[in-house]
Amino acid sequence: MSSLFLRTLREDPADAEVPSHKLLVRAGYVRRVAPGVYSWLPLGLRVLRRIEEIVREEMDAIGAQEIQFPALLPRDPYESTNRWTEYGPNLFRLKDRKGNDYLLGPTHEELFTLAVKGEYSSYKDYPVILYQIQNKYRDEERPRAGILRGREFLMKDSYSFDLSDEGLSESYALHRKAYVKVFDRLSLRYVIVSATSGAMGGSASEEFLAEAETGEDTYVRSESGYAANVEAVVTPAPPAQPVDDKPAAQVHHTPDTPTIESLVAFLNGAGLGREFTAADTLKNVMVKLRQPGSDEWELLGVGVPGDREVDMKRLEASLAPAEVALLEDKDFAASSFLVKGYIGPGALAANGVRYLVDPRIVTGTAWVTGADKHDHHVVDLVVGRDFTPDGTIEAAEVRDGDPSPDGRGTLESARGIEIGHIFQLGRKYTNAFGLDALGPDSKPVRITMGSYGIGVSRLVAVIAEQSHDESGLVWPRAVSPYDVHVVVAGKNEEITAGGEKLAAELEAAGLSVLLDDRKASPGVKFADAELVGVPTIVVVGRGLADGKIEVKDRRSGEREEIALDGAVAHLVGVVRS
Repeated sequence: MSSLFLRTLREDPADAEVPSHKLLVRAGYVRRVAPGVYSWLPLGLRVLRRIEEIVREEMDAIGAQEIQFPALLPRDPYESTNRWTEYGPNLFRLKDRKGNDYLLGPTHEELFTLAVKGEYSSYKDYPVILYQIQNKYRDEERPRAGILRGREFLMKDSYSFDLSDEGLSESYALHRKAYVKVFDRLSLRYVIVSATSGAMGGSASEEFLAEAETGEDTYVRSESGYAANVEAVVTPAPPAQPVDDKPAAQVHHTPDTPTIESLVAFLNGAGLGREFTAADTLKNVMVKLRQPGSDEWELLGVGVPGDREVDMKRLEASLAPAEVALLEDKDFAASSFLVKGYIGPGALAANGVRYLVDPRIVTGTAWVTGADKHDHHVVDLVVGRDFTPDGTIEAAEVRDGDPSPDGRGTLESARGIEIGHIFQLGRKYTNAFGLDALGPDSKPVRITMGSYGIGVSRLVAVIAEQSHDESGLVWPRAVSPYDVHVVVAGKNEEITAGGEKLAAELEAAGLSVLLDDRKASPGVKFADAELVGVPTIVVVGRGLADGKIEVKDRRSGEREEIALDGAVAHLVGVVRS
Protein backbone atom coordinates (compact mmCIF):
# COMPACT_ATOMS: atom_id res chain seq x y z
CA MET A 1 0.00 0.00 0.00
CA SER A 2 3.00 2.30 0.32
CA SER A 3 3.19 2.28 -3.50
CA LEU A 4 -0.44 1.56 -4.42
CA PHE A 5 -2.19 4.38 -6.30
CA LEU A 6 -4.71 4.91 -3.51
CA ARG A 7 -5.97 7.75 -1.37
CA THR A 8 -8.76 7.01 1.08
CA LEU A 9 -11.04 9.78 2.30
CA ARG A 10 -12.53 10.30 5.75
CA GLU A 11 -15.51 12.38 4.58
CA ASP A 12 -18.31 11.46 2.19
CA PRO A 13 -18.25 13.24 -1.18
CA ALA A 14 -20.67 16.17 -1.24
CA ASP A 15 -22.68 14.86 -4.21
CA ALA A 16 -23.08 11.30 -2.90
CA GLU A 17 -26.64 10.14 -2.19
CA VAL A 18 -26.38 6.37 -1.71
CA PRO A 19 -24.00 4.17 0.31
CA SER A 20 -22.24 2.65 -2.71
CA HIS A 21 -21.37 6.08 -4.10
CA LYS A 22 -20.03 7.30 -0.76
CA LEU A 23 -17.97 4.20 -0.04
CA LEU A 24 -16.54 3.58 -3.51
CA VAL A 25 -15.24 7.15 -3.58
CA ARG A 26 -14.03 7.18 0.02
CA ALA A 27 -12.25 3.84 -0.36
CA GLY A 28 -10.47 5.00 -3.53
CA TYR A 29 -12.20 2.73 -6.05
CA VAL A 30 -13.57 5.41 -8.41
CA ARG A 31 -13.26 9.15 -9.00
CA ARG A 32 -15.72 11.52 -10.67
CA VAL A 33 -14.61 13.15 -13.92
CA ALA A 34 -17.91 14.76 -14.97
CA PRO A 35 -21.60 14.19 -14.18
CA GLY A 36 -22.22 10.50 -14.82
CA VAL A 37 -18.61 9.87 -15.89
CA TYR A 38 -16.11 8.12 -13.61
CA SER A 39 -12.50 6.94 -13.66
CA TRP A 40 -11.65 3.51 -12.31
CA LEU A 41 -8.66 3.47 -9.97
CA PRO A 42 -6.60 0.29 -9.34
CA LEU A 43 -8.81 -1.17 -6.59
CA GLY A 44 -12.00 -0.47 -8.51
CA LEU A 45 -10.62 -1.87 -11.73
CA ARG A 46 -9.66 -5.12 -10.00
CA VAL A 47 -13.25 -5.60 -8.77
CA LEU A 48 -14.66 -4.64 -12.18
CA ARG A 49 -12.40 -7.15 -13.95
CA ARG A 50 -13.33 -9.96 -11.56
CA ILE A 51 -17.03 -9.38 -12.20
CA GLU A 52 -16.34 -9.19 -15.93
CA GLU A 53 -14.55 -12.53 -15.81
CA ILE A 54 -17.45 -14.25 -14.01
CA VAL A 55 -19.84 -12.94 -16.66
CA ARG A 56 -17.48 -14.07 -19.42
CA GLU A 57 -17.12 -17.57 -17.95
CA GLU A 58 -20.88 -18.12 -17.75
CA MET A 59 -21.46 -16.75 -21.26
CA ASP A 60 -18.75 -18.99 -22.68
CA ALA A 61 -20.32 -21.94 -20.84
CA ILE A 62 -23.53 -21.65 -22.91
CA GLY A 63 -21.59 -21.58 -26.17
CA ALA A 64 -21.60 -17.81 -26.68
CA GLN A 65 -18.69 -16.30 -28.61
CA GLU A 66 -17.15 -12.97 -27.69
CA ILE A 67 -16.60 -10.23 -30.25
CA GLN A 68 -16.03 -6.48 -30.01
CA PHE A 69 -17.73 -3.63 -31.86
CA PRO A 70 -16.72 0.03 -31.88
CA ALA A 71 -18.47 2.49 -29.58
CA LEU A 72 -18.38 5.13 -32.34
CA LEU A 73 -21.08 4.15 -34.83
CA PRO A 74 -22.43 5.51 -38.13
CA ARG A 75 -25.96 6.86 -38.33
CA ASP A 76 -27.26 4.69 -41.21
CA PRO A 77 -27.93 1.39 -39.36
CA TYR A 78 -29.85 3.25 -36.65
CA GLU A 79 -31.86 5.09 -39.29
CA SER A 80 -32.88 1.72 -40.74
CA THR A 81 -34.49 0.74 -37.44
CA ASN A 82 -35.75 4.29 -36.66
CA ARG A 83 -33.77 4.32 -33.43
CA TRP A 84 -31.78 7.39 -34.48
CA THR A 85 -34.98 9.28 -33.63
CA GLU A 86 -36.65 6.81 -31.21
CA TYR A 87 -33.84 7.16 -28.68
CA GLY A 88 -34.52 10.89 -28.54
CA PRO A 89 -32.31 13.03 -26.28
CA ASN A 90 -30.68 10.00 -24.62
CA LEU A 91 -28.49 9.47 -27.68
CA PHE A 92 -25.05 11.07 -27.93
CA ARG A 93 -24.92 12.38 -31.51
CA LEU A 94 -21.88 13.93 -33.18
CA LYS A 95 -20.46 14.83 -36.59
CA ASP A 96 -17.02 14.13 -37.99
CA ARG A 97 -14.98 16.79 -39.77
CA LYS A 98 -16.72 15.95 -43.06
CA GLY A 99 -20.17 16.50 -41.58
CA ASN A 100 -21.14 12.81 -41.39
CA ASP A 101 -23.44 11.82 -38.51
CA TYR A 102 -22.26 9.39 -35.84
CA LEU A 103 -23.44 8.27 -32.43
CA LEU A 104 -21.90 6.76 -29.33
CA GLY A 105 -23.44 3.32 -29.04
CA PRO A 106 -26.17 2.95 -26.39
CA THR A 107 -26.72 -0.66 -27.48
CA HIS A 108 -25.71 -2.69 -30.52
CA GLU A 109 -28.59 -4.70 -31.99
CA GLU A 110 -28.04 -3.16 -35.41
CA LEU A 111 -24.32 -3.97 -35.54
CA PHE A 112 -24.80 -7.55 -34.36
CA THR A 113 -27.51 -8.14 -36.95
CA LEU A 114 -25.39 -6.72 -39.77
CA ALA A 115 -22.36 -8.73 -38.64
CA VAL A 116 -24.29 -12.00 -38.80
CA LYS A 117 -25.80 -11.05 -42.16
CA GLY A 118 -22.33 -10.37 -43.51
CA GLU A 119 -20.93 -13.74 -42.43
CA TYR A 120 -23.75 -16.30 -42.44
CA SER A 121 -26.14 -17.38 -45.21
CA SER A 122 -27.13 -21.02 -44.58
CA TYR A 123 -29.44 -22.68 -42.09
CA LYS A 124 -26.43 -24.84 -41.19
CA ASP A 125 -24.76 -21.80 -39.61
CA TYR A 126 -27.45 -21.43 -36.94
CA PRO A 127 -28.10 -21.10 -34.03
CA VAL A 128 -25.41 -18.66 -32.92
CA ILE A 129 -24.93 -16.54 -29.79
CA LEU A 130 -22.52 -13.58 -29.87
CA TYR A 131 -21.64 -11.21 -27.05
CA GLN A 132 -19.39 -8.33 -26.13
CA ILE A 133 -18.36 -6.56 -22.92
CA GLN A 134 -17.98 -2.95 -23.90
CA ASN A 135 -18.64 0.64 -22.88
CA LYS A 136 -22.06 2.08 -23.66
CA TYR A 137 -23.15 5.72 -23.75
CA ARG A 138 -26.49 7.31 -22.87
CA ASP A 139 -27.05 11.00 -22.27
CA GLU A 140 -28.90 10.63 -18.98
CA GLU A 141 -30.77 13.79 -18.09
CA ARG A 142 -30.02 13.36 -14.39
CA PRO A 143 -27.09 11.01 -13.80
CA ARG A 144 -27.04 10.07 -10.14
CA ALA A 145 -25.82 7.64 -7.50
CA GLY A 146 -22.28 7.44 -8.81
CA ILE A 147 -21.79 4.51 -11.17
CA LEU A 148 -25.34 3.24 -10.63
CA ARG A 149 -26.73 5.62 -13.25
CA GLY A 150 -24.02 7.07 -15.44
CA ARG A 151 -23.54 8.34 -18.96
CA GLU A 152 -20.73 5.91 -19.71
CA PHE A 153 -20.92 2.36 -18.37
CA LEU A 154 -19.60 -1.13 -19.06
CA MET A 155 -22.20 -3.62 -20.24
CA LYS A 156 -22.32 -7.19 -21.42
CA ASP A 157 -24.76 -7.46 -24.30
CA SER A 158 -25.38 -10.73 -26.09
CA TYR A 159 -27.64 -11.67 -28.99
CA SER A 160 -29.01 -14.99 -30.09
CA PHE A 161 -29.89 -15.77 -33.71
CA ASP A 162 -32.23 -18.69 -34.37
CA LEU A 163 -34.13 -20.22 -37.27
CA SER A 164 -37.40 -20.56 -35.34
CA ASP A 165 -39.37 -19.25 -32.39
CA GLU A 166 -38.74 -22.58 -30.64
CA GLY A 167 -35.02 -22.04 -31.07
CA LEU A 168 -35.34 -18.53 -29.65
CA SER A 169 -37.11 -19.92 -26.59
CA GLU A 170 -34.19 -22.32 -26.04
CA SER A 171 -31.62 -19.52 -26.37
CA TYR A 172 -33.65 -17.40 -23.98
CA ALA A 173 -33.74 -20.23 -21.45
CA LEU A 174 -29.97 -20.70 -21.76
CA HIS A 175 -29.38 -17.04 -20.97
CA ARG A 176 -31.81 -17.08 -18.09
CA LYS A 177 -29.94 -19.98 -16.46
CA ALA A 178 -26.58 -18.31 -17.14
CA TYR A 179 -27.76 -15.10 -15.48
CA VAL A 180 -28.92 -17.00 -12.42
CA LYS A 181 -25.43 -18.54 -12.16
CA VAL A 182 -23.73 -15.16 -12.57
CA PHE A 183 -25.77 -13.42 -9.90
CA ASP A 184 -25.55 -16.40 -7.54
CA ARG A 185 -21.75 -16.40 -7.90
CA LEU A 186 -21.78 -12.70 -7.03
CA SER A 187 -23.71 -13.48 -3.81
CA LEU A 188 -26.47 -11.05 -4.77
CA ARG A 189 -29.99 -10.94 -3.38
CA TYR A 190 -32.18 -10.54 -6.43
CA VAL A 191 -35.57 -11.27 -7.98
CA ILE A 192 -36.62 -12.07 -11.54
CA VAL A 193 -39.61 -10.02 -12.67
CA SER A 194 -41.74 -9.67 -15.78
CA ALA A 195 -40.84 -6.47 -17.61
CA THR A 196 -41.63 -4.28 -20.59
CA SER A 197 -39.38 -4.11 -23.65
CA GLY A 198 -39.46 -0.34 -24.20
CA ALA A 199 -37.41 0.99 -27.11
CA MET A 200 -35.80 -2.42 -27.53
CA GLY A 201 -38.95 -3.95 -29.00
CA GLY A 202 -39.86 -7.61 -28.76
CA SER A 203 -42.24 -9.80 -26.76
CA ALA A 204 -41.14 -11.84 -23.74
CA SER A 205 -39.05 -9.75 -21.37
CA GLU A 206 -37.73 -10.26 -17.85
CA GLU A 207 -35.61 -8.13 -15.55
CA PHE A 208 -33.21 -9.24 -12.85
CA LEU A 209 -33.49 -6.76 -9.98
CA ALA A 210 -31.12 -6.60 -7.03
CA GLU A 211 -33.00 -5.95 -3.82
CA ALA A 212 -32.11 -2.47 -2.57
CA GLU A 213 -34.05 0.25 -0.77
CA THR A 214 -32.08 2.79 -2.80
CA GLY A 215 -33.21 1.25 -6.10
CA GLU A 216 -34.97 3.34 -8.76
CA ASP A 217 -37.13 0.44 -9.95
CA THR A 218 -40.34 -0.48 -8.16
CA TYR A 219 -41.51 -4.05 -8.52
CA VAL A 220 -44.38 -5.99 -7.01
CA ARG A 221 -44.75 -9.59 -5.96
CA SER A 222 -47.37 -11.81 -4.40
CA GLU A 223 -47.31 -14.90 -2.22
CA SER A 224 -48.11 -16.95 -5.32
CA GLY A 225 -44.64 -16.27 -6.76
CA TYR A 226 -45.81 -13.66 -9.26
CA ALA A 227 -43.31 -10.81 -9.67
CA ALA A 228 -43.23 -7.94 -12.14
CA ASN A 229 -41.70 -4.56 -12.70
CA VAL A 230 -44.43 -2.05 -11.87
CA GLU A 231 -44.50 -0.89 -15.51
CA ALA A 232 -45.34 -4.44 -16.62
CA VAL A 233 -48.24 -5.09 -14.21
CA VAL A 234 -51.44 -5.90 -16.09
CA THR A 235 -54.51 -4.78 -14.15
CA PRO A 236 -57.19 -7.49 -13.84
CA ALA A 237 -60.39 -6.05 -15.32
CA PRO A 238 -63.65 -6.70 -13.45
CA PRO A 239 -66.53 -8.20 -15.42
CA ALA A 240 -68.76 -5.85 -17.42
CA GLN A 241 -72.08 -4.86 -15.86
CA PRO A 242 -75.52 -4.21 -17.36
CA VAL A 243 -76.22 -0.57 -18.21
CA ASP A 244 -80.03 -0.58 -18.09
CA ASP A 245 -80.37 -0.73 -14.29
CA LYS A 246 -78.27 2.38 -13.60
CA PRO A 247 -79.87 5.73 -12.72
CA ALA A 248 -79.74 8.50 -15.31
CA ALA A 249 -76.70 10.73 -15.36
CA GLN A 250 -77.25 14.09 -13.67
CA VAL A 251 -75.16 17.25 -13.76
CA HIS A 252 -74.72 18.95 -10.38
CA HIS A 253 -73.44 22.36 -9.45
CA THR A 254 -70.32 21.58 -7.40
CA PRO A 255 -68.70 24.93 -6.55
CA ASP A 256 -64.98 25.03 -5.71
CA THR A 257 -64.35 21.31 -6.27
CA PRO A 258 -61.36 21.10 -8.66
CA THR A 259 -59.76 18.24 -6.67
CA ILE A 260 -61.00 14.75 -5.89
CA GLU A 261 -60.82 15.43 -2.15
CA SER A 262 -62.93 18.61 -2.38
CA LEU A 263 -65.41 16.89 -4.73
CA VAL A 264 -65.99 13.92 -2.38
CA ALA A 265 -66.44 16.24 0.60
CA PHE A 266 -69.03 18.29 -1.31
CA LEU A 267 -70.97 15.25 -2.56
CA ASN A 268 -71.22 13.75 0.90
CA GLY A 269 -72.70 17.00 2.19
CA ALA A 270 -75.11 17.47 -0.70
CA GLY A 271 -77.85 15.12 0.49
CA LEU A 272 -77.72 12.80 -2.53
CA GLY A 273 -78.80 9.80 -0.47
CA ARG A 274 -75.58 7.83 -0.58
CA GLU A 275 -71.98 7.97 0.57
CA PHE A 276 -69.24 8.73 -1.96
CA THR A 277 -65.55 7.88 -1.87
CA ALA A 278 -62.66 8.82 -4.15
CA ALA A 279 -63.00 5.38 -5.78
CA ASP A 280 -66.43 6.45 -7.12
CA THR A 281 -64.91 9.30 -9.10
CA LEU A 282 -63.25 9.29 -12.50
CA LYS A 283 -60.09 11.39 -12.66
CA ASN A 284 -59.19 12.63 -16.14
CA VAL A 285 -55.55 13.57 -16.63
CA MET A 286 -54.49 15.37 -19.80
CA VAL A 287 -51.15 14.64 -21.40
CA LYS A 288 -49.55 15.32 -24.76
CA LEU A 289 -47.44 12.90 -26.74
CA ARG A 290 -45.08 13.22 -29.65
CA GLN A 291 -43.96 10.35 -31.85
CA PRO A 292 -40.23 9.95 -32.63
CA GLY A 293 -39.18 12.19 -35.49
CA SER A 294 -42.34 14.28 -35.32
CA ASP A 295 -42.71 17.93 -34.31
CA GLU A 296 -46.45 17.56 -33.67
CA TRP A 297 -47.93 17.00 -30.22
CA GLU A 298 -51.15 15.00 -29.82
CA LEU A 299 -53.56 15.56 -26.93
CA LEU A 300 -54.54 12.47 -24.95
CA GLY A 301 -56.99 12.05 -22.09
CA VAL A 302 -56.23 9.37 -19.49
CA GLY A 303 -59.00 8.28 -17.13
CA VAL A 304 -58.22 6.53 -13.84
CA PRO A 305 -60.25 5.86 -10.67
CA GLY A 306 -60.11 8.97 -8.49
CA ASP A 307 -58.51 7.17 -5.56
CA ARG A 308 -55.38 6.53 -7.66
CA GLU A 309 -52.68 8.72 -9.16
CA VAL A 310 -51.30 8.38 -12.67
CA ASP A 311 -47.89 6.69 -12.53
CA MET A 312 -45.84 8.48 -15.18
CA LYS A 313 -43.44 5.54 -15.58
CA ARG A 314 -46.33 3.19 -16.33
CA LEU A 315 -47.90 5.74 -18.65
CA GLU A 316 -44.64 6.27 -20.55
CA ALA A 317 -44.09 2.51 -20.84
CA SER A 318 -47.61 2.10 -22.24
CA LEU A 319 -47.06 4.83 -24.82
CA ALA A 320 -43.43 4.04 -25.76
CA PRO A 321 -41.64 5.06 -27.89
CA ALA A 322 -43.62 8.34 -27.86
CA GLU A 323 -42.44 11.25 -25.73
CA VAL A 324 -45.01 12.06 -23.03
CA ALA A 325 -45.57 15.23 -21.00
CA LEU A 326 -48.29 16.66 -18.79
CA LEU A 327 -50.19 19.62 -20.21
CA GLU A 328 -48.99 23.08 -19.22
CA ASP A 329 -51.08 26.25 -18.78
CA LYS A 330 -50.35 27.32 -22.35
CA ASP A 331 -51.73 23.99 -23.62
CA PHE A 332 -54.97 24.47 -21.71
CA ALA A 333 -55.19 28.00 -23.05
CA ALA A 334 -54.85 26.69 -26.61
CA SER A 335 -57.67 24.16 -26.05
CA SER A 336 -60.48 26.18 -24.47
CA PHE A 337 -62.80 23.15 -24.34
CA LEU A 338 -60.61 21.73 -21.56
CA VAL A 339 -61.98 23.13 -18.30
CA LYS A 340 -59.16 22.51 -15.85
CA GLY A 341 -60.37 20.59 -12.79
CA TYR A 342 -63.72 19.74 -14.43
CA ILE A 343 -62.71 17.73 -17.54
CA GLY A 344 -65.09 14.97 -18.62
CA PRO A 345 -65.30 12.46 -21.48
CA GLY A 346 -67.89 14.52 -23.37
CA ALA A 347 -65.64 17.41 -24.41
CA LEU A 348 -62.86 15.00 -25.37
CA ALA A 349 -65.14 13.03 -27.70
CA ALA A 350 -66.67 16.19 -29.18
CA ASN A 351 -63.25 17.58 -30.03
CA GLY A 352 -61.68 14.40 -31.36
CA VAL A 353 -59.29 13.88 -28.45
CA ARG A 354 -58.34 10.26 -27.88
CA TYR A 355 -59.47 8.99 -24.48
CA LEU A 356 -57.95 5.92 -22.83
CA VAL A 357 -59.04 4.58 -19.46
CA ASP A 358 -57.87 2.26 -16.73
CA PRO A 359 -58.94 -1.40 -17.24
CA ARG A 360 -61.17 -1.16 -14.15
CA ILE A 361 -63.42 1.32 -15.96
CA VAL A 362 -65.57 -1.29 -17.72
CA THR A 363 -68.96 -1.23 -19.40
CA GLY A 364 -71.79 -0.68 -16.93
CA THR A 365 -69.75 1.05 -14.24
CA ALA A 366 -71.07 4.44 -13.09
CA TRP A 367 -68.80 7.37 -12.23
CA VAL A 368 -68.72 10.90 -10.92
CA THR A 369 -66.58 13.02 -13.23
CA GLY A 370 -66.18 16.47 -14.73
CA ALA A 371 -69.10 17.97 -16.69
CA ASP A 372 -66.81 20.12 -18.88
CA LYS A 373 -68.16 23.23 -17.16
CA HIS A 374 -66.58 25.22 -14.37
CA ASP A 375 -67.89 24.19 -10.92
CA HIS A 376 -69.96 21.32 -12.37
CA HIS A 377 -69.72 17.52 -12.20
CA VAL A 378 -71.90 14.75 -13.56
CA VAL A 379 -73.03 11.89 -11.30
CA ASP A 380 -73.80 8.37 -12.57
CA LEU A 381 -72.06 8.71 -15.92
CA VAL A 382 -72.15 5.12 -17.18
CA VAL A 383 -69.55 3.51 -19.43
CA GLY A 384 -71.13 2.11 -22.58
CA ARG A 385 -74.29 4.16 -22.15
CA ASP A 386 -73.19 7.77 -21.67
CA PHE A 387 -69.64 7.56 -23.04
CA THR A 388 -67.35 5.06 -24.75
CA PRO A 389 -63.58 5.26 -24.23
CA ASP A 390 -61.23 4.71 -27.19
CA GLY A 391 -59.44 1.92 -25.34
CA THR A 392 -57.65 1.02 -22.13
CA ILE A 393 -54.21 1.93 -20.83
CA GLU A 394 -52.00 0.82 -17.95
CA ALA A 395 -51.32 4.16 -16.27
CA ALA A 396 -52.72 4.07 -12.72
CA GLU A 397 -50.42 3.51 -9.79
CA VAL A 398 -50.08 -0.05 -8.48
CA ARG A 399 -50.61 -0.29 -4.73
CA ASP A 400 -49.89 -2.76 -1.98
CA GLY A 401 -52.93 -4.98 -1.50
CA ASP A 402 -54.02 -4.88 -5.16
CA PRO A 403 -55.05 -8.31 -6.50
CA SER A 404 -52.26 -10.21 -8.19
CA PRO A 405 -52.69 -10.45 -11.99
CA ASP A 406 -52.33 -14.23 -11.75
CA GLY A 407 -55.51 -14.33 -9.66
CA ARG A 408 -53.74 -15.67 -6.58
CA GLY A 409 -53.01 -13.44 -3.62
CA THR A 410 -52.31 -9.72 -3.36
CA LEU A 411 -49.40 -7.53 -4.35
CA GLU A 412 -46.72 -5.96 -2.18
CA SER A 413 -44.14 -3.52 -3.51
CA ALA A 414 -40.39 -3.33 -3.08
CA ARG A 415 -37.45 -1.43 -4.54
CA GLY A 416 -34.69 -2.82 -6.68
CA ILE A 417 -31.82 -2.00 -9.04
CA GLU A 418 -31.85 -3.47 -12.53
CA ILE A 419 -28.80 -5.68 -13.05
CA GLY A 420 -29.89 -7.72 -16.07
CA HIS A 421 -32.58 -7.73 -18.73
CA ILE A 422 -33.44 -10.46 -21.23
CA PHE A 423 -35.71 -10.04 -24.28
CA GLN A 424 -37.19 -12.26 -26.93
CA LEU A 425 -36.78 -9.64 -29.63
CA GLY A 426 -38.25 -11.64 -32.48
CA ARG A 427 -37.73 -10.25 -35.99
CA LYS A 428 -37.73 -6.47 -35.50
CA TYR A 429 -34.07 -6.11 -36.45
CA THR A 430 -33.78 -9.01 -38.86
CA ASN A 431 -36.75 -7.57 -40.77
CA ALA A 432 -35.07 -4.16 -40.88
CA PHE A 433 -31.92 -5.60 -42.42
CA GLY A 434 -33.36 -8.58 -44.27
CA LEU A 435 -31.39 -11.20 -42.34
CA ASP A 436 -32.35 -14.57 -43.88
CA ALA A 437 -30.84 -18.02 -44.02
CA LEU A 438 -31.38 -20.40 -46.91
CA GLY A 439 -33.27 -23.39 -45.55
CA PRO A 440 -32.77 -27.02 -46.60
CA ASP A 441 -35.35 -26.42 -49.34
CA SER A 442 -33.36 -23.39 -50.57
CA LYS A 443 -36.13 -21.05 -49.44
CA PRO A 444 -35.24 -18.06 -47.23
CA VAL A 445 -35.95 -18.31 -43.49
CA ARG A 446 -36.16 -15.02 -41.58
CA ILE A 447 -33.94 -15.22 -38.49
CA THR A 448 -35.37 -14.44 -35.04
CA MET A 449 -33.34 -12.75 -32.30
CA GLY A 450 -32.96 -12.47 -28.56
CA SER A 451 -31.17 -9.69 -26.69
CA TYR A 452 -29.61 -10.06 -23.25
CA GLY A 453 -27.84 -7.42 -21.14
CA ILE A 454 -25.94 -7.27 -17.87
CA GLY A 455 -24.74 -3.98 -16.38
CA VAL A 456 -21.18 -5.01 -15.51
CA SER A 457 -19.94 -1.71 -14.06
CA ARG A 458 -23.27 -1.17 -12.30
CA LEU A 459 -22.77 -4.50 -10.52
CA VAL A 460 -19.80 -3.04 -8.64
CA ALA A 461 -22.11 -0.45 -7.09
CA VAL A 462 -24.95 -2.93 -6.59
CA ILE A 463 -22.72 -5.32 -4.65
CA ALA A 464 -21.49 -2.38 -2.58
CA GLU A 465 -25.12 -1.41 -1.86
CA GLN A 466 -25.85 -4.88 -0.53
CA SER A 467 -22.46 -5.56 1.09
CA HIS A 468 -21.34 -2.82 3.45
CA ASP A 469 -21.58 -1.79 7.08
CA GLU A 470 -20.97 1.38 9.08
CA SER A 471 -17.19 0.94 8.71
CA GLY A 472 -16.95 0.39 4.98
CA LEU A 473 -17.26 -2.07 2.14
CA VAL A 474 -17.56 -5.82 2.69
CA TRP A 475 -16.82 -7.57 -0.60
CA PRO A 476 -18.00 -11.10 -1.38
CA ARG A 477 -14.90 -13.20 -1.90
CA ALA A 478 -15.65 -13.81 -5.58
CA VAL A 479 -15.13 -10.15 -6.49
CA SER A 480 -12.87 -8.78 -3.76
CA PRO A 481 -9.88 -6.87 -5.14
CA TYR A 482 -7.59 -9.09 -3.06
CA ASP A 483 -7.93 -12.38 -1.21
CA VAL A 484 -6.14 -11.24 1.95
CA HIS A 485 -5.34 -7.84 3.45
CA VAL A 486 -2.20 -8.07 5.62
CA VAL A 487 -1.87 -5.20 8.10
CA VAL A 488 1.55 -4.60 9.63
CA ALA A 489 0.61 -3.20 13.05
CA GLY A 490 3.93 -2.13 14.42
CA LYS A 491 7.05 -0.19 13.52
CA ASN A 492 9.89 -2.44 14.62
CA GLU A 493 11.84 -4.30 11.99
CA GLU A 494 10.80 -7.76 13.19
CA ILE A 495 7.09 -7.05 12.75
CA THR A 496 7.64 -5.39 9.37
CA ALA A 497 9.79 -8.27 8.15
CA GLY A 498 7.28 -10.80 9.50
CA GLY A 499 4.42 -9.12 7.62
CA GLU A 500 6.37 -8.96 4.39
CA LYS A 501 7.44 -12.59 4.71
CA LEU A 502 3.87 -13.77 5.34
CA ALA A 503 2.58 -11.75 2.39
CA ALA A 504 5.21 -13.24 0.09
CA GLU A 505 4.39 -16.78 1.24
CA LEU A 506 0.67 -16.21 0.66
CA GLU A 507 1.42 -14.89 -2.84
CA ALA A 508 3.56 -17.92 -3.52
CA ALA A 509 0.64 -20.11 -2.44
CA GLY A 510 -1.52 -18.51 -5.12
CA LEU A 511 -3.39 -15.87 -3.14
CA SER A 512 -3.57 -12.18 -4.03
CA VAL A 513 -2.41 -10.04 -1.12
CA LEU A 514 -2.74 -6.37 -0.22
CA LEU A 515 0.07 -5.55 2.23
CA ASP A 516 -0.28 -2.43 4.35
CA ASP A 517 3.37 -1.56 4.87
CA ARG A 518 2.79 2.21 5.23
CA LYS A 519 4.42 4.29 7.92
CA ALA A 520 1.06 5.04 9.49
CA SER A 521 -0.52 4.37 12.88
CA PRO A 522 -2.28 1.04 13.48
CA GLY A 523 -5.56 2.94 13.92
CA VAL A 524 -5.33 4.45 10.44
CA LYS A 525 -4.43 1.08 8.95
CA PHE A 526 -7.29 -0.72 10.68
CA ALA A 527 -9.79 1.95 9.57
CA ASP A 528 -8.58 1.68 5.97
CA ALA A 529 -8.76 -2.11 6.07
CA GLU A 530 -12.39 -1.91 7.18
CA LEU A 531 -13.13 0.73 4.53
CA VAL A 532 -11.48 -1.13 1.63
CA GLY A 533 -13.46 -4.27 2.46
CA VAL A 534 -11.22 -7.26 1.67
CA PRO A 535 -13.05 -10.18 3.36
CA THR A 536 -10.01 -11.57 5.24
CA ILE A 537 -7.83 -9.20 7.27
CA VAL A 538 -4.60 -10.50 8.83
CA VAL A 539 -2.93 -8.43 11.55
CA VAL A 540 0.78 -8.95 12.12
CA GLY A 541 1.58 -7.17 15.38
CA ARG A 542 2.92 -7.71 18.89
CA GLY A 543 1.68 -11.31 18.95
CA LEU A 544 4.36 -12.15 16.40
CA ALA A 545 6.86 -12.38 19.26
CA ASP A 546 4.88 -15.38 20.51
CA GLY A 547 4.45 -16.80 16.99
CA LYS A 548 0.85 -15.58 16.70
CA ILE A 549 -1.09 -13.50 14.18
CA GLU A 550 -4.71 -12.34 14.21
CA VAL A 551 -7.22 -13.21 11.45
CA LYS A 552 -10.44 -11.22 11.13
CA ASP A 553 -13.42 -12.15 8.98
CA ARG A 554 -14.60 -8.81 7.61
CA ARG A 555 -18.08 -10.19 6.93
CA SER A 556 -18.89 -11.70 10.34
CA GLY A 557 -16.53 -9.59 12.44
CA GLU A 558 -15.13 -12.73 14.09
CA ARG A 559 -11.47 -12.68 15.11
CA GLU A 560 -9.16 -15.55 15.90
CA GLU A 561 -5.53 -15.80 16.87
CA ILE A 562 -3.62 -18.47 15.01
CA ALA A 563 -0.04 -19.73 15.00
CA LEU A 564 2.26 -18.24 12.38
CA ASP A 565 3.42 -21.75 11.61
CA GLY A 566 0.66 -23.18 9.47
CA ALA A 567 -0.89 -19.73 8.82
CA VAL A 568 -0.44 -19.99 5.05
CA ALA A 569 -2.25 -23.33 4.83
CA HIS A 570 -4.97 -22.02 7.14
CA LEU A 571 -5.53 -18.87 5.06
CA VAL A 572 -5.50 -20.77 1.78
CA GLY A 573 -8.23 -22.96 3.25
CA VAL A 574 -10.25 -19.92 4.36
CA VAL A 575 -10.04 -18.26 0.95
CA ARG A 576 -10.82 -21.37 -1.07
CA SER A 577 -13.49 -22.86 1.18
